[in-house]
Amino acid sequence: MSNVSEPWWVQQWLDLINAYRFKKRLERGWRYAREGHVLSIRFQGQKVEAEVQGTEPTPYRVALWLDPIQDEDWNYVIDALAAEARWSALLLAGEMPADIETVFARNGLRLFPFSLSDVHSRCSCPDKANPCKHVSAIYYRLGDRFSEDPFVLFQLRGRHRDQLLAELRSRRQISLPAAATTAAVAAPKLQQFWDYSAPLDPDLVVITPNLGETVIDQLGSLPLASDPRLQTSANQWLGQLRQLYGDVAQAVFLESMATASDR
Repeated sequence: MSNVSEPWWVQQWLDLINAYRFKKRLERGWRYAREGHVLSIRFQGQKVEAEVQGTEPTPYRVALWLDPIQDEDWNYVIDALAAEARWSALLLAGEMPADIETVFARNGLRLFPFSLSDVHSRCSCPDKANPCKHVSAIYYRLGDRFSEDPFVLFQLRGRHRDQLLAELRSRRQISLPAAATTAAVAAPKLQQFWDYSAPLDPDLVVITPNLGETVIDQLGSLPLASDPRLQTSANQWLGQLRQLYGDVAQAVFLESMATASDR
């Protein structure tokens, strides 16, 4: 009753179900799910409500829910998700990060139930055992829903897909401008590289361009083709590149000195 080709989060849910010790009850529920006995399944807030056709003419009403995560705890989780670009990118693309449970664990929480005892359920059938076969059928149908939309599990924990993604985008938009500002402050502007606003004493300071070595020389040998037939062309190309860098350095130096003399 499991499929290794399923997404990992669906397989984890199925593993949780299959760990239940009363296998016969699960098998009956699996048959109910696959034979079309589940007439409807919908979400009412954080709760799943469904109708399952049993032996009686009137369908049985099933409810299923998890313990919700409080808003304050969700804020911590979403902050952590937004801080990691990889997690945000996967979730915004509709995928469940494989290590997402670590985010919840850092805050003393769980996204996936630890066992079926953490999955609360209720059925209107006369069977006193829980889960009954009608509830078990909803377990398997939820696995189908998880395969279509991994955000179903987030909804059961108290955050709808649209709400979660909107909060992620908002946190990312706040953090990105700050990072861009920091980078802009740290990165020097090219036109200010040679700029010096204070007056210079010519008896103490002499500025000369470093014309003996270009950026190409500082970088060392370039990994060009080693074919002997191309050696002459490669040397000519490097010579032209050195000349170009030298001309640019000379032009920048002369322009900066001219600017300084105008002050």
